[in-house]
Amino acid sequence: MARIDPFDGLSEFLAIARCGSFRGAAAELGVTPGAISQALQVLERRLGLPLFHRTTRRIALTEAGEQLIVQLRPAAEAITGTLDDLTLLRAKPSGRLRLLVHRMALPQVIEPILPAFRQAYPDISVEIVVDDAQVELVEGGYDAGIRIGEYIDRDMVAVRVSPPFSWTVLGAPAYFAQRGRPRAPEDIAAHDCIRYRLPGTSEVYRWEFERNGQALTVDPPGSVVVNDAGLLRSLAIRGMGLIYTAGLKVGPDIANGELEPVLEEFMPPRDSLFICFPHSSRTQPKLRAFVEACAGCAR
Repeated sequence: MARIDPFDGLSEFLAIARCGSFRGAAAELGVTPGAISQALQVLERRLGLPLFHRTTRRIALTEAGEQLIVQLRPAAEAITGTLDDLTLLRAKPSGRLRLLVHRMALPQVIEPILPAFRQAYPDISVEIVVDDAQVELVEGGYDAGIRIGEYIDRDMVAVRVSPPFSWTVLGAPAYFAQRGRPRAPEDIAAHDCIRYRLPGTSEVYRWEFERNGQALTVDPPGSVVVNDAGLLRSLAIRGMGLIYTAGLKVGPDIANGELEPVLEEFMPPRDSLFICFPHSSRTQPKLRAFVEACAGCAR
């Protein structure tokens, strides 16, 4: 049995009541007067009540029609208002922008651009969730995410929002003075390493290298495992072992001599931070405005 749509005929009924004639309702809705008449007849049969008194000169609401119009008109106005509000969302950047952001993107992207972005777009409220775990954007209710390129799903739109950066193996001068420097990826096996567990998983990150165009992966030895990049860096500065991290995070530490890079000739290709979002979201004015604001961070 076919399901009856409870809204069938209601638009035609409201148009007839508004215009006072079948012809006027037909012109307003862009259909024929016959189509208006048929839709009304179907609605009246479904209700089992006449909604209009009809004469050759005029039509008027019956008692049932009056009761129906009293109930429908506020709901119809609310629906129309909601649709108008959505049209405004399309025309003007506004609404809530919910972002899932990798911690590394805070000093590189969020902190530099957010004050000016809020000043330029006061009608956009911004919610930022900082999480390095691989959370699904759509399932989590996010408009977009800022992630490292290698962790972005292929079906996402991705726009670069940071300069390219290198991965690097680092240690403190005191550590190298005591333990020496690894000269090749295989030498990692003889060193203490501070290992990194990927947030939200049970997986400990395996260090990635490249030799003569071939990828090489090393499972680093070590009795300390952390899941916070800030702690990883802090422990390395204190001489507890080698770490593998993104160069963006440790530039000042290298510049001031607290950490020193090794194995630079074996590191994999450079990566970047990207803002990523589903194809279906790319036309949202609030998201377009934020992506444009982020563009300067890529240089």
